[in-house]
Amino acid sequence: MKDCCQREIDYLRLSVTDRCNLRCRYCVPPEGRQTEGELLSDDELVDIVTAAASLGVRKLRITGGEPLVREGIVGLCSRLHQVEGIAELTLTTNGQQLEALALPLREAGVARVNLSLDTLRPERYRAITRGGSLERTLRGITAAQAAGFPLKLNVVLIGGFNEDEIKDFVALTQDQPLEVRFIELMPMGPGADVPPEAFLSCEEVLRRVPLLQSMGCVDGVARLYRLPDGVGRVGLISPVSRDFCGQCNRLRVTARGTLKPCLHTAQELPLRGLAMEALQKQLRRAMAEKPARHPDFVPGQASAGGRMMYSIGG
Repeated sequence: MKDCCQREIDYLRLSVTDRCNLRCRYCVPPEGRQTEGELLSDDELVDIVTAAASLGVRKLRITGGEPLVREGIVGLCSRLHQVEGIAELTLTTNGQQLEALALPLREAGVARVNLSLDTLRPERYRAITRGGSLERTLRGITAAQAAGFPLKLNVVLIGGFNEDEIKDFVALTQDQPLEVRFIELMPMGPGADVPPEAFLSCEEVLRRVPLLQSMGCVDGVARLYRLPDGVGRVGLISPVSRDFCGQCNRLRVTARGTLKPCLHTAQELPLRGLAMEALQKQLRRAMAEKPARHPDFVPGQASAGGRMMYSIGG
Protein backbone atom coordinates (compact mmCIF):
# COMPACT_ATOMS: atom_id res chain seq x y z
CA MET A 1 0.00 0.00 0.00
CA LYS A 2 1.89 3.05 -1.26
CA ASP A 3 0.99 6.70 -0.89
CA CYS A 4 1.34 9.44 -3.49
CA CYS A 5 5.06 9.73 -2.68
CA GLN A 6 5.63 5.98 -3.04
CA ARG A 7 6.09 5.51 0.70
CA GLU A 8 4.94 2.09 1.89
CA ILE A 9 2.09 2.69 4.36
CA ASP A 10 1.97 -0.35 6.60
CA TYR A 11 1.50 1.15 10.09
CA LEU A 12 -1.71 2.35 11.78
CA ARG A 13 -1.80 4.18 15.09
CA LEU A 14 -5.25 3.62 16.56
CA SER A 15 -6.44 5.78 19.46
CA VAL A 16 -9.02 3.95 21.56
CA THR A 17 -9.70 6.84 23.95
CA ASP A 18 -8.81 10.49 24.43
CA ARG A 19 -9.22 10.14 28.18
CA CYS A 20 -6.28 9.72 30.53
CA ASN A 21 -5.57 9.20 34.22
CA LEU A 22 -2.74 11.78 34.11
CA ARG A 23 -2.71 15.45 33.08
CA CYS A 24 0.82 15.98 31.79
CA ARG A 25 1.63 19.67 31.55
CA TYR A 26 2.87 19.62 27.95
CA CYS A 27 -0.17 17.61 26.81
CA VAL A 28 -3.24 18.78 28.73
CA PRO A 29 -4.07 22.49 29.25
CA PRO A 30 -4.78 23.77 32.79
CA GLU A 31 -8.53 23.86 32.11
CA GLY A 32 -8.49 20.14 31.28
CA ARG A 33 -9.53 18.12 28.25
CA GLN A 34 -12.21 19.09 25.79
CA THR A 35 -13.97 16.22 24.05
CA GLU A 36 -17.02 15.92 21.83
CA GLY A 37 -18.92 12.99 20.39
CA GLU A 38 -18.83 9.33 21.30
CA LEU A 39 -15.79 7.11 21.30
CA LEU A 40 -15.64 4.55 18.53
CA SER A 41 -17.13 1.23 19.61
CA ASP A 42 -15.10 -1.99 19.69
CA ASP A 43 -16.88 -3.17 16.54
CA GLU A 44 -16.08 0.08 14.72
CA LEU A 45 -12.42 -0.14 15.73
CA VAL A 46 -12.18 -3.73 14.54
CA ASP A 47 -13.84 -2.81 11.22
CA ILE A 48 -11.36 0.03 10.66
CA VAL A 49 -8.38 -2.20 11.39
CA THR A 50 -9.79 -4.95 9.16
CA ALA A 51 -10.13 -2.47 6.29
CA ALA A 52 -6.60 -1.14 6.86
CA ALA A 53 -5.15 -4.66 7.01
CA SER A 54 -6.88 -5.54 3.73
CA LEU A 55 -4.92 -2.68 2.13
CA GLY A 56 -1.54 -3.67 3.52
CA VAL A 57 -1.28 -2.38 7.09
CA ARG A 58 0.72 -4.90 9.08
CA LYS A 59 1.66 -3.04 12.27
CA LEU A 60 -0.97 -1.72 14.67
CA ARG A 61 -0.24 0.46 17.70
CA ILE A 62 -2.93 1.09 20.32
CA THR A 63 -2.73 4.60 21.75
CA GLY A 64 -4.75 7.20 23.64
CA GLY A 65 -5.08 9.32 25.77
CA GLU A 66 -4.27 6.40 28.01
CA PRO A 67 -5.54 3.21 26.35
CA LEU A 68 -5.65 1.21 29.58
CA VAL A 69 -8.46 3.39 30.96
CA ARG A 70 -10.78 2.14 28.20
CA GLU A 71 -13.26 -0.39 29.57
CA GLY A 72 -12.64 -3.82 28.08
CA ILE A 73 -9.23 -2.94 26.65
CA VAL A 74 -7.90 -6.51 27.02
CA GLY A 75 -10.80 -8.00 25.08
CA LEU A 76 -10.44 -5.34 22.40
CA CYS A 77 -6.74 -6.09 22.03
CA SER A 78 -7.54 -9.79 21.67
CA ARG A 79 -9.97 -9.02 18.84
CA LEU A 80 -7.54 -6.71 17.08
CA HIS A 81 -4.75 -9.27 17.38
CA GLN A 82 -6.92 -11.74 15.49
CA VAL A 83 -7.53 -9.45 12.50
CA GLU A 84 -6.13 -11.19 9.44
CA GLY A 85 -3.04 -9.44 8.15
CA ILE A 86 -1.98 -7.73 11.38
CA ALA A 87 1.49 -9.06 12.09
CA GLU A 88 2.34 -6.97 15.15
CA LEU A 89 0.12 -5.44 17.82
CA THR A 90 1.81 -2.96 20.17
CA LEU A 91 0.59 -0.50 22.78
CA THR A 92 1.71 2.80 24.32
CA THR A 93 0.84 3.49 27.97
CA ASN A 94 1.82 5.66 30.92
CA GLY A 95 2.04 2.52 33.03
CA GLN A 96 -0.25 3.61 35.84
CA GLN A 97 -2.51 0.57 35.36
CA LEU A 98 0.02 -1.77 33.82
CA GLU A 99 0.80 -3.77 36.96
CA ALA A 100 -2.58 -5.51 36.84
CA LEU A 101 -2.95 -5.62 33.07
CA ALA A 102 0.52 -6.59 31.80
CA LEU A 103 -0.01 -10.35 31.79
CA PRO A 104 -3.59 -10.21 30.42
CA LEU A 105 -2.41 -7.91 27.61
CA ARG A 106 0.44 -10.28 26.78
CA GLU A 107 -1.98 -13.19 26.67
CA ALA A 108 -4.31 -11.13 24.45
CA GLY A 109 -1.60 -10.85 21.80
CA VAL A 110 0.11 -7.53 22.50
CA ALA A 111 3.72 -8.02 21.40
CA ARG A 112 5.45 -4.95 22.82
CA VAL A 113 4.79 -2.07 25.17
CA ASN A 114 6.11 1.48 24.90
CA LEU A 115 5.93 3.28 28.22
CA SER A 116 5.96 7.07 28.63
CA LEU A 117 8.28 8.15 31.44
CA ASP A 118 9.79 11.64 31.53
CA THR A 119 11.51 11.53 34.91
CA LEU A 120 12.87 9.04 37.43
CA ARG A 121 12.26 11.37 40.39
CA PRO A 122 8.97 11.01 42.31
CA GLU A 123 8.41 14.71 43.02
CA ARG A 124 9.11 15.68 39.42
CA TYR A 125 6.79 12.94 38.23
CA ARG A 126 3.96 14.26 40.40
CA ALA A 127 4.63 17.78 39.12
CA ILE A 128 4.76 17.00 35.39
CA THR A 129 1.75 14.65 35.51
CA ARG A 130 -0.23 16.77 37.99
CA GLY A 131 -0.49 14.05 40.61
CA GLY A 132 0.66 10.77 39.09
CA SER A 133 2.60 8.12 41.00
CA LEU A 134 6.07 7.19 39.78
CA GLU A 135 5.96 4.11 42.02
CA ARG A 136 2.87 2.81 40.20
CA THR A 137 4.60 3.22 36.85
CA LEU A 138 7.73 1.47 38.11
CA ARG A 139 5.61 -1.42 39.34
CA GLY A 140 4.01 -1.50 35.90
CA ILE A 141 7.46 -1.77 34.31
CA THR A 142 8.35 -4.67 36.60
CA ALA A 143 5.07 -6.43 35.75
CA ALA A 144 5.62 -5.90 32.02
CA GLN A 145 9.12 -7.37 32.22
CA ALA A 146 7.80 -10.34 34.19
CA ALA A 147 5.15 -10.88 31.50
CA GLY A 148 7.90 -11.05 28.88
CA PHE A 149 7.30 -7.75 27.13
CA PRO A 150 10.15 -6.09 25.25
CA LEU A 151 10.06 -2.55 26.66
CA LYS A 152 10.73 0.87 25.23
CA LEU A 153 10.72 3.92 27.52
CA ASN A 154 9.65 7.16 25.83
CA VAL A 155 11.27 10.23 27.40
CA VAL A 156 10.18 13.67 26.19
CA LEU A 157 13.14 16.05 26.48
CA ILE A 158 12.22 19.25 28.31
CA GLY A 159 14.79 21.93 29.04
CA GLY A 160 14.70 23.11 32.63
CA PHE A 161 12.96 19.93 33.72
CA ASN A 162 14.71 16.66 32.91
CA GLU A 163 17.91 17.39 30.98
CA ASP A 164 19.89 16.58 34.12
CA GLU A 165 18.42 13.05 34.05
CA ILE A 166 19.63 12.16 30.55
CA LYS A 167 22.61 10.24 31.94
CA ASP A 168 20.38 8.42 34.43
CA PHE A 169 18.04 7.24 31.69
CA VAL A 170 20.91 6.18 29.44
CA ALA A 171 22.44 4.26 32.35
CA LEU A 172 19.34 2.04 32.48
CA THR A 173 20.44 0.52 29.17
CA GLN A 174 23.82 -0.61 30.49
CA ASP A 175 22.53 -3.72 32.22
CA GLN A 176 18.89 -3.99 31.13
CA PRO A 177 17.49 -4.98 27.70
CA LEU A 178 15.56 -1.72 27.46
CA GLU A 179 15.37 0.82 24.71
CA VAL A 180 15.25 4.36 26.09
CA ARG A 181 13.88 6.68 23.42
CA PHE A 182 14.44 10.42 23.79
CA ILE A 183 11.81 12.44 21.92
CA GLU A 184 11.88 16.14 21.11
CA LEU A 185 9.01 18.19 22.50
CA MET A 186 6.58 18.97 19.69
CA PRO A 187 4.67 22.28 19.46
CA MET A 188 1.22 20.83 20.06
CA GLY A 189 -1.29 22.07 22.62
CA PRO A 190 0.47 23.29 25.77
CA GLY A 191 3.74 22.10 24.23
CA ALA A 192 3.52 25.06 21.85
CA ASP A 193 3.39 27.55 24.72
CA VAL A 194 6.63 26.64 26.46
CA PRO A 195 9.56 29.11 26.43
CA PRO A 196 12.23 28.54 23.76
CA GLU A 197 14.70 27.17 26.30
CA ALA A 198 12.31 24.28 27.04
CA PHE A 199 13.06 22.78 23.63
CA LEU A 200 16.03 20.42 23.59
CA SER A 201 17.36 18.82 20.44
CA CYS A 202 18.16 15.13 20.67
CA GLU A 203 21.75 16.13 19.96
CA GLU A 204 21.85 17.18 23.62
CA VAL A 205 21.79 13.48 24.52
CA LEU A 206 24.93 12.85 22.49
CA ARG A 207 26.58 15.91 23.99
CA ARG A 208 25.92 14.78 27.56
CA VAL A 209 26.73 11.11 26.96
CA PRO A 210 29.64 11.10 24.47
CA LEU A 211 30.23 7.39 25.14
CA LEU A 212 27.14 6.52 23.10
CA GLN A 213 28.07 4.71 19.92
CA SER A 214 25.92 4.81 16.79
CA MET A 215 24.57 1.43 15.78
CA GLY A 216 24.40 2.68 12.21
CA CYS A 217 20.71 1.93 11.81
CA VAL A 218 17.24 3.15 12.65
CA ASP A 219 14.21 1.51 14.20
CA GLY A 220 11.18 3.17 12.68
CA VAL A 221 11.85 6.85 13.32
CA ALA A 222 14.54 6.35 16.01
CA ARG A 223 18.28 6.61 15.34
CA LEU A 224 19.89 3.93 17.47
CA TYR A 225 22.89 4.16 19.81
CA ARG A 226 24.44 1.95 22.47
CA LEU A 227 26.77 2.28 25.42
CA PRO A 228 29.99 0.27 25.11
CA ASP A 229 29.05 -3.26 26.21
CA GLY A 230 25.52 -2.03 26.94
CA VAL A 231 22.73 -4.61 26.98
CA GLY A 232 20.04 -2.18 25.85
CA ARG A 233 20.01 0.67 23.39
CA VAL A 234 19.15 4.35 23.10
CA GLY A 235 16.86 5.79 20.44
CA LEU A 236 16.78 9.44 19.36
CA ILE A 237 13.54 10.70 17.78
CA SER A 238 13.87 14.19 16.33
CA PRO A 239 10.55 15.31 14.80
CA VAL A 240 11.42 19.00 15.15
CA SER A 241 15.15 19.35 14.44
CA ARG A 242 15.34 16.79 11.63
CA ASP A 243 11.97 15.62 10.38
CA PHE A 244 11.54 12.12 9.00
CA CYS A 245 8.59 12.82 6.70
CA GLY A 246 10.35 11.10 3.82
CA GLN A 247 10.20 7.80 5.72
CA CYS A 248 6.73 8.22 7.24
CA ASN A 249 4.81 4.97 6.93
CA ARG A 250 1.79 5.65 9.11
CA LEU A 251 -1.79 6.81 9.31
CA ARG A 252 -3.62 7.78 12.50
CA VAL A 253 -7.20 7.20 13.64
CA THR A 254 -8.59 9.35 16.44
CA ALA A 255 -10.72 7.86 19.19
CA ARG A 256 -13.83 9.66 17.94
CA GLY A 257 -13.64 8.48 14.39
CA THR A 258 -11.46 10.56 12.08
CA LEU A 259 -8.49 9.53 9.96
CA LYS A 260 -5.41 11.76 9.86
CA PRO A 261 -3.00 11.28 6.96
CA CYS A 262 -0.42 13.50 8.73
CA LEU A 263 0.00 14.38 12.39
CA HIS A 264 0.88 18.00 11.63
CA THR A 265 -1.78 18.96 9.09
CA ALA A 266 -5.42 19.72 9.84
CA GLN A 267 -6.83 17.31 7.24
CA GLU A 268 -9.10 14.64 8.72
CA LEU A 269 -11.42 12.18 6.99
CA PRO A 270 -14.54 10.82 8.74
CA LEU A 271 -14.74 7.09 9.34
CA ARG A 272 -17.69 6.67 11.69
CA GLY A 273 -20.60 4.73 10.28
CA LEU A 274 -18.78 3.50 7.18
CA ALA A 275 -18.92 -0.08 5.95
CA MET A 276 -15.93 -1.96 4.58
CA GLU A 277 -15.76 -0.62 1.01
CA ALA A 278 -16.31 2.94 2.21
CA LEU A 279 -13.60 2.52 4.86
CA GLN A 280 -11.20 1.25 2.23
CA LYS A 281 -12.07 4.23 0.03
CA GLN A 282 -11.27 6.70 2.82
CA LEU A 283 -8.01 4.92 3.60
CA ARG A 284 -7.01 5.06 -0.05
CA ARG A 285 -7.91 8.74 -0.17
CA ALA A 286 -5.77 9.40 2.90
CA MET A 287 -2.82 7.78 1.18
CA ALA A 288 -3.43 9.66 -2.04
CA GLU A 289 -3.55 12.96 -0.17
CA LYS A 290 -0.84 12.30 2.43
CA PRO A 291 1.56 15.26 2.08
CA ALA A 292 5.21 14.83 1.19
CA ARG A 293 6.04 16.65 4.42
CA HIS A 294 4.27 18.66 7.06
CA PRO A 295 4.41 22.49 7.15
CA ASP A 296 7.48 23.99 8.80
CA PHE A 297 7.21 24.56 12.54
CA VAL A 298 7.12 28.26 13.43
CA PRO A 299 8.62 29.27 16.81
CA GLY A 300 5.87 30.21 19.24
CA GLN A 301 3.11 28.74 17.08
CA ALA A 302 1.27 25.46 17.46
CA SER A 303 1.55 22.71 14.89
CA ALA A 304 -0.90 22.95 12.00
CA GLY A 305 -2.36 19.64 13.15
CA GLY A 306 -5.18 21.53 14.83
CA ARG A 307 -5.61 19.25 17.85
CA MET A 308 -4.20 18.46 21.25
CA MET A 309 -1.99 15.37 21.16
CA TYR A 310 -4.27 13.47 23.56
CA SER A 311 -7.14 13.83 21.09
CA ILE A 312 -5.10 12.43 18.18
CA GLY A 313 -3.28 9.55 19.83
CA GLY A 314 0.32 9.51 20.96
